[in-house]
Formats: sequence, structure tokens, C-alpha cells
Amino acid sequence: MSEPRSLLLNPVTADWSRLDPATRRAVAATVDFFESRGKAALTEADRGRGWYSDFLEHLAKHRVLATFLTPRADAGADADKRWDTARISLLSEVLGFYGLPYWYAYQVTILGLGPVWQSDNATARARAARLLDHGAVFGFGLSEKEHGADIYSTDMLLTPSGDGFLADGSKYYIGNGNVAGMLSVFGRRTDVEGPQGYVFFAVDPRHPRYHLVKNIVDSQMFVSEFRLDGYPVRPEDVLHAGQAAFDAALNTVNVGKFNLGFASIGLCEHSFYEALTHAHDRVLYGRRVTEFPHVRQGLTDAYARLVAMKLFADRAIDHLRCASPEDRRYLLFNPVTKMKVTTEGERVIDLLWDVIAAKGFEKDTYFSMAARDIRALPKLEGTVHVNMALVLKFLPNVLFGPVSMPEVPTRQDAADDAFLFRQGPTRGLGAVRFPDWRPAYDRFGHLPDVALLREQAESLTALLASSPPDAAQAKDLDLMLPLGELFTLVVYGQLVLEQAAILGLDEDLLDEVAGVLVRDFSAAAVAWHGRAGVQDAQRQWALSAVRAPVHDAARAGRVWEQVVAHAGAYAMNP
Repeated sequence: MSEPRSLLLNPVTADWSRLDPATRRAVAATVDFFESRGKAALTEADRGRGWYSDFLEHLAKHRVLATFLTPRADAGADADKRWDTARISLLSEVLGFYGLPYWYAYQVTILGLGPVWQSDNATARARAARLLDHGAVFGFGLSEKEHGADIYSTDMLLTPSGDGFLADGSKYYIGNGNVAGMLSVFGRRTDVEGPQGYVFFAVDPRHPRYHLVKNIVDSQMFVSEFRLDGYPVRPEDVLHAGQAAFDAALNTVNVGKFNLGFASIGLCEHSFYEALTHAHDRVLYGRRVTEFPHVRQGLTDAYARLVAMKLFADRAIDHLRCASPEDRRYLLFNPVTKMKVTTEGERVIDLLWDVIAAKGFEKDTYFSMAARDIRALPKLEGTVHVNMALVLKFLPNVLFGPVSMPEVPTRQDAADDAFLFRQGPTRGLGAVRFPDWRPAYDRFGHLPDVALLREQAESLTALLASSPPDAAQAKDLDLMLPLGELFTLVVYGQLVLEQAAILGLDEDLLDEVAGVLVRDFSAAAVAWHGRAGVQDAQRQWALSAVRAPVHDAARAGRVWEQVVAHAGAYAMNP
């Protein structure tokens, strides 16, 4: 029987042959950029907080941003350009593998372009395409110091002036504000009340009325505060007005912040190689560290969680790429990617840190960078509870309203994901329909831990049918958070199992992943049991939903062999 293939990215040995030539060249050149510089230069740059102009020069030289981030509609005769979520996510993973600051410059460029590519403003679109051709990065001017991402309360004010406006106000937490070729900025008119007064407009940071205040973080990343003082907004600078500006903000988040999960995956993959290799090569008390049972369990759990992250996120790509006005399931799988995959990344790093202990603090390790930066990813989307509240909106239709829908195919084809820039209004989440989640579980019902997870999911459905949260409970987000986690695990498990079937994943590993999710479901049930305001029947259910995963020593041994096979498989060029 052949050895199970690893799902983890190894950028040095990866087979990029499935990629089209332009994508393959860009990804390979990016890997070479980091590997040729080496780990010492990577960690030294991190400690010195130096601006990575050489990285931006690399992106410009190889036309990475222009090729990956220009939709076909704006690509002209260049057939290599398209907005392809699969390759955008792959590059997010690769950049995360080498460090969050590099991913961040790419990520906020994606966000900055979102309102532009959704706009009917042909002049602004053409300008953005030219800037990309010249290697420019972009930024997304939404958040403010006093209001965060609460766009209802924006204090960026546009006062009518001639046939345009004068913009006054500040923005905060704005990536690339020091070098962006264009910033997409959200504000509101002083002469129009309510949503009809919203405006998204393009800002040129080289204009004298643009004032860069500071970098608000101590990092290689430039997360800026900037101020506009009487900045002239011409008609050709207006990207969206009224409700369309509000919709563009939320739809841009749908498109761009999906990539948070892939950055988390990349950080965890590099950290896993480094931590496992260190532990396996270290001898204590006459034994390899990886021979201690608790170390094996921690590394196995970290690997299983990381595999699940990859399975879910890759399957979520298919839903984004297949989205249409008739199929909006991506609106659920997107926030789960942003919330669940990124929080799982934190758990992976914590498990690895328990194994390598003090080594994780050493300044010449990649791990020390990842352990600091992994915390940012769940918080770059406004905190987990924001996404959980969104996810809960889909619970009734997922659990109680399944409909027949076409199966979503695997989408790795070189196609343009044009729908993402014409998503339309952001309302109507309660109308989004889903097929039955059960077939994904049934396919692997012969695996003991998959069967247990399905049993737990069925019990949750039964609880919510008989004793759902009442109106007062539904308003208590602290109480609803563990319930949301229980629901999320059903959805997470579904896509994990779907992708496992597509890949033909080794069933020992898959059941190990399911065992981890069984434990997580039990933990969330206990957390709900302890919340104030839970009804007696709900408390009784919570304890009845607790399950212990199947303990199969032979399976655990076979999975461990897959885990330890990664020891020494990758080490960054010194």
C-alpha cells in the first residue's frame, strides 16, 4: 500500500505543475525570493521592524499583483490576468508561510481593490489597472480610531464643493497607507442623511491634502493612521454612493478577509515543520522527545487540526468560486473560514509551543514570529463574536430547511471569479438555502469517530427542535457563543468530510480529525451548560451530548507515523 501523501505545503519540494505557467512562475519566484534570502535575514528583518521594500520590488518585478488581482474585465489583452480565488488563496498561504507582514501587504491590497472592481467608474478602474501594472499596492480606508469598523458611525465627512466634495477626517488601522498607489476610503456626505449619504472614494496618498500620521503598530507592517484635510474628491474619484457604498464595504470583506484563514494555515505549516523537527532531534533522559506519549499526542492533535483547517478552507474556495445569485452558501462558509480556521491556528501554535517550550521564544526561530502573529488573524475581522453572530443567522436553514441543490464541484480551473464583484445587496441572509449536511457524514459513517460526531450533530438538531433558545436567550451573545460553536462544528465537519472524499484522504487520519472534533463538541456543550440563563432541558442535553472519542491504539500508531514523517522534511535555507 502506498504511503499517504502529506497535505502540508512544503514550498521547496511542492509540485506546481497543476498551475498554469504564469501562476507557476509567480509562486516559484516568490518562494525563491524568501529561500534565497534565508531564515537569518527573515528573522533579522522581523526584529529590526524594517520596511520590506525589497519584497514589494519583487512583486512588481514579477508582476504578481497585476497578474493575480486584475479581473478579466480589466485585463485588456493580457490573458494571464484574472481574479481567481484558488490561486489568490494559494499565494496567501505561501506568504503566510514566510511571515505575516508579507501576507499583510498583499491582503490589504486585495481589500483596497474590492470597492474599485465593484464600481461602475471606468476611469477609476482603468487607473487601478495601470497602478497594478506598475507594481503598486493598495489599501482599504474603512476603520476609524473611535469607531473601529462601525461604518454607521463614520466621521470621514464629505462636504459638497463644486461638482465634487472636500473630504475631512481620519482613518485608522489602514494597511499600506505609507506607500499605496490608491486607497479606497469610506465616508459620508454632510448634506445627506442616512445610508444615501455614504460614499466610497479613491484617494491618492501623494496628494498634499493627504497626511500620513504614523504607523500604529511595532512591526514590519505599516498599519497607518492618516488624515484628510480638505482633500478634493472629484466625480471621477467616486467609486460608490448611497446604499451601494455600504454594500461594497461588506462585499469587499466577503472577498478579501476570506484570506485570513490561508495566512493562518501558512504560519502553522512552517511552525509545524520547525517544532516537530526540533522535538524529534532532541534527546532528553536518553529518549527522543517525540517518544514521550504526551508529546506524541500534542503533535498528533496539532497535525489533525492543521489538516482539518486545510480541508475546510480548500472546500470553501469551491463555494466562493461557484457562487451565484441562486447559490449564496459562501456567505456561511466565508465567516467560518475567517473565524474557525484562524482560531484553530491559535490552537495549533499553542499545542506546538507546549512541545518545544522555551525554544519557542528564541529570536532566530520562525516559531517566535508565528506565535506572536497568529493571534492577530482572528482579530483582524473585528473579533470572533462578530463572525459568530453572523454564522448563527444561517442555523435555521442549515439544520431545519434543507433543499435539493447541485453539488459544488472542485474549482482549481483558471477562471475569473466575476460574481464576487457583483454580489449585490448584502441583505437577505435568512433566504440563503443549503442542502442536507448529513450525506457528507454518512459517506464515512463506518469510521467510529465520524459516527460519533454525526450523533452529536443530530442531537444538537433535536435539541433545537424541542428546546430552542427563547427570545431573551437569543439576545444574549455570551450565552449564544458556545451554541454557535456547536453549530459551527457541524458545518466545519461537513466541509472537512466533503474535501476528504474529494482527495481520497487516508481514513485513519480522517477519523483522527473527527476524534478531535468530537472532543471539541463535548467541550462546547460543557461550556454551554455552564452559561447563566440556560434552561434546565438545555443543561440536561448539554451533558448528554458529551462523548469520548474512540481510543484505537493501532490507528493512533499509524497516524503518528504520518505525523513524524514530516520531521526534517522542510527547513528554511539558513
